[in-house]
Amino acid sequence: MGDLIVVGTDGSATAKQAVSEAVRLAKALGAGVHLVSAFAPLRGARVTGAPEGAAKVWAPLPDDQVEGILDQAAAGIRLAGVEVTTHAVREDPVDALLGIAQEVGATLIVVGSKGMHGARRLALGNVPNKVSHRARCNVLIVATGDDLA
Repeated sequence: MGDLIVVGTDGSATAKQAVSEAVRLAKALGAGVHLVSAFAPLRGARVTGAPEGAAKVWAPLPDDQVEGILDQAAAGIRLAGVEVTTHAVREDPVDALLGIAQEVGATLIVVGSKGMHGARRLALGNVPNKVSHRARCNVLIVATGDDLA
């Protein structure tokens, strides 16, 4: 197989948009998809009462969620007729995407635009921005609509 596309997911609606675009491109190019999800091992007590989604903004997924998210997304990719390989990576999301892309010789990394606008961009140093500056292959930033207003 020639082209390989790397795309990340955390199970969110915006990640699903990026995965959908990666699948659309993979079908058009006859490419394979490498689906990546970053995780951090659970340690100690969980914080309750935090705003929903706060952990996803600041950290990788807990290890007890990542396999289910990958399995669900991969099933949808296979149903679309695209070859997919999953990667649960114990790293920061940026390092996970870049590491897998380099490891498999990807020609494209697909990421959503989440966090690219406004104060979130400045506060978080967001994933799409870091990936676009550090990648050794092409990067497609999908307008996910979450923060375009």
